[in-house]
Amino acid sequence: MVGLPIRRLAPNRNGSTMVEFALILPALCMTLLALFDLGYRSYVASILQGAMHEAARLSTVGSMTPAQIDAHVTTRLRNLSSTGSIVVTTRSYADFSGVQKPEKITQDTDPQLEYNEGDCFEDANDNGNYDLDRGRIGVGAAEDIVHYEVEITFDRLVPLGALLGWEDRQRIGGSTVLRNQPYAARTTGVEIVCD
Repeated sequence: MVGLPIRRLAPNRNGSTMVEFALILPALCMTLLALFDLGYRSYVASILQGAMHEAARLSTVGSMTPAQIDAHVTTRLRNLSSTGSIVVTTRSYADFSGVQKPEKITQDTDPQLEYNEGDCFEDANDNGNYDLDRGRIGVGAAEDIVHYEVEITFDRLVPLGALLGWEDRQRIGGSTVLRNQPYAARTTGVEIVCD
């Protein structure tokens, strides 16, 4: 083969399929890895949603303590990632319209539609401070609204972060809102606090 003129090699197609495959292989591998990563992320999101709905249901019935419910969710999600971090936040509200809303200002000394020192406000969570989220920590009492939020941070299934400039850890979160069952008499009344 040494010394063959280039004209004689031009019509030869031997090995062209291998060269074409070698050119396409990296893009094909990256696409497959990205699909595996996306599929695993969707799977984790589905498990998270299911665990969160279970926890919300358990909390609204009132048969388990908040610590038991958090342990239930953590156990379900720990199977997905032993090194992942799981954050569970549970807040209760008097009604649906108050979920993740600031406490209501009743007397505004400087009308700028925001809280200032000296303003009076409805202390919905009974902590004596003005809060941008009026919810009480925990599952609340009978007929309270429960906002249950879960966030899991975990390592990627495939090491795409370094190759594509993505973060090595993914974060997925979700939330649900339900009303507690009327398993006891509801306490009402909000204290007005003035600084």
